Amino acid sequence: MLKRLETQREAPAPAEAETGFDIHGYVNFVWRQWKLIAGVTALFLLVAAVETARTTPLYTASAQLLLDPHKEKAGGQDAIMTDAALDLPTIESQIAIIKSSALLRRVVEKERLVEDAEFGARTRGGGGGLLDRLRELLSRNAPPQSAPAKSAASSLGGSPETVATVENVKQAVAVARAGQAYVINVSFTSADKEKAANLANAIADAYVVDKLDARFEAARRASAWLSDRLVELRQQLRESEEAVARFRAENNLSGSTPGATLNQDQLAQLNGRLVQARAETAEKKARLDMLQKLEARGGGIAQLPDVSSGASAELRRQASDLSRQEAELLARYNPSHPSVVNLRAQIADVHRAIAAESQRLAANIRNEHELAKARQEAIEKTLREVTGANDLDNTKAITLRELERTAAVNKSLFEDFLQRERVTQEQSTFEARDARIITPALAPVTPTSPKPLQSMLVALVLGLMAGTLGAYALEMFNAGFATPREIEDFLALPLLASISRMDHRELSVNGSVVSIPEYPLAKPLSRLSEALRSLRSAIQMSDVDNPPKVLQFTSTIPGEGKSTLAIALAGSAAQSGQKVLVIDGDLRRPSASRYFGADKKLGLVDCLIGAAELHSALVYNETLKLWFLPAGGKTQNPPDLLLSERLRTLVASLREQFDLIVIDTPPIGPVVDPLIISNLVDKVIFIVRWSSTAREMVAHSIERLSGHKKVAGVVFNQVIDSKAQKYGKHAYSYYYGGRYYKKYYAE
Repeated sequence: MLKRLETQREAPAPAEAETGFDIHGYVNFVWRQWKLIAGVTALFLLVAAVETARTTPLYTASAQLLLDPHKEKAGGQDAIMTDAALDLPTIESQIAIIKSSALLRRVVEKERLVEDAEFGARTRGGGGGLLDRLRELLSRNAPPQSAPAKSAASSLGGSPETVATVENVKQAVAVARAGQAYVINVSFTSADKEKAANLANAIADAYVVDKLDARFEAARRASAWLSDRLVELRQQLRESEEAVARFRAENNLSGSTPGATLNQDQLAQLNGRLVQARAETAEKKARLDMLQKLEARGGGIAQLPDVSSGASAELRRQASDLSRQEAELLARYNPSHPSVVNLRAQIADVHRAIAAESQRLAANIRNEHELAKARQEAIEKTLREVTGANDLDNTKAITLRELERTAAVNKSLFEDFLQRERVTQEQSTFEARDARIITPALAPVTPTSPKPLQSMLVALVLGLMAGTLGAYALEMFNAGFATPREIEDFLALPLLASISRMDHRELSVNGSVVSIPEYPLAKPLSRLSEALRSLRSAIQMSDVDNPPKVLQFTSTIPGEGKSTLAIALAGSAAQSGQKVLVIDGDLRRPSASRYFGADKKLGLVDCLIGAAELHSALVYNETLKLWFLPAGGKTQNPPDLLLSERLRTLVASLREQFDLIVIDTPPIGPVVDPLIISNLVDKVIFIVRWSSTAREMVAHSIERLSGHKKVAGVVFNQVIDSKAQKYGKHAYSYYYGGRYYKKYYAE
């Protein structure tokens, strides 16, 4: 689409335009397309009714299985097989077992379903329903089974008929969990209600029996494996005990008890004492290292954390008290006073005592470290002597303990397997009921399918959806303009008037058919007359300050009625007393000239080439009371002729002679003539056939007309009133033909 028109369409909508959900628009849409929607819906309902009548009724029976998480134990002993927790994956696994081909094959063989008329592969035919026929067709068109698939089917079902029957039965089985409980619903669907109940119960029974068989088979296999294993363990135990006895006999240990010897006890005690001695030595060494660091920094033993009490602490307290007394005496006496001298002598004695005590403590720390080190060395020496003397006894003890441990392990393992073998034998004869039927299936009363009401409701909904989509697509394919709002939104132009389509019956006056331009003369109060007067008023209002005198009528494509409307408008203006001139500017197909019967007379072409004078070419029509200038003779180059200065001078002179000049020009789509003439006129009246001419073509044509500036508006022509009224409030112009306004017209 052209850029300028896109900009205009993106501009804000008029104030009366509504946004959001427009219920009136949907109602009008249904009103316009109700026949198509109703037809498609009726077709869907008919198909649903026929299919429901042809479909065989099916009945569904359901049985309920309980998966008991608290199973009985055999004699209260632990089982060789642990019970799996009933979580969601486990329950889903049980559902898969019920629907498995192996379990259903048992039901097929037990109930002899191969010969059944409904599920048997030998006797089953095509169903009466549409779905059955589709499945049959797909099965016929399916590719043949490969050799591996056939061999697998044979291993599962035995014969191809059995495999096919199992597949048919599988389609009729539905297994699901009942809520969050440990309950499984087993449903079966069949055309026979009794058969549905019997087969649902048969599948549930087969599952319970399958669980018991599986448990018995597992217990039997475990018992057999344990028996074989016990023989091996018994032999291993015998060999290990014989090895212990033989080692004792060879080393004269038959009277000794298992355990450690005297030397070994001594060795253990020495190891304990050595550990204590090493810890004590490390502690003394740490105290000595700390003392040496303090002495290296100029400190004393008084800074050690564990010497803050005892005699050293008492001496320091005395020194502190004497220093305090000295300070008090110096405050009263001079340093040479006898009391001060005496007190200082006591302080010196105390400091000598503190130094002596510190030396004693430091010596004690060094002596304790040396003593601890000597004790550790003595224990290490003794340990080395004991260890070197008992290497032979230690090796024998290690070998004996290894043989005894091997014998003990073999004995414990043998006893454990023996106990489990007895428990497994008991389990093989004990029925642990981990699944049971709590609700057997009963014959249903009402069929589950088909459901007529549900089918008809679904068909109704689908039919309405399909009909609505079809109607919407149909309207989307209609590319023409249908309402004034579409004109205003898409073209940013006003709709000047709407001219209804009139057939011969409507144009009949006193038994004879009149032309559309003559109809307003015969019936001045008709709808057509009012529409033409409304068009004239709209044209005048398009430029109130400078009312247009020269009008151009054009359209997008031929056949939209522009020539007829141009003559009709001119006739309406002439009836109001104006001096009107109609110029046939269509030099290629002069429709207006043919209407006036002047297609063979002199006209516009002759005036422009100088072959005739204007007054000799003008024709006056007594019926419409207007002047007419025919197209005149033929020309091979209409654009060049219309671009001549003579045409501009001619139009300028005619402005002075006439009150209104109407120029009928060709459609703008195929030729360039209207573009040339649009430069000489005041306003362009664009004719659009209602709901017919493509919107994009109209927009492109209007854009070419002098940049859209001279276009006064659009006129809808050939409007079908019965259809236009269905466009609702946006088609307000069309309601003038309704029953509320008929009394204002005299058709």
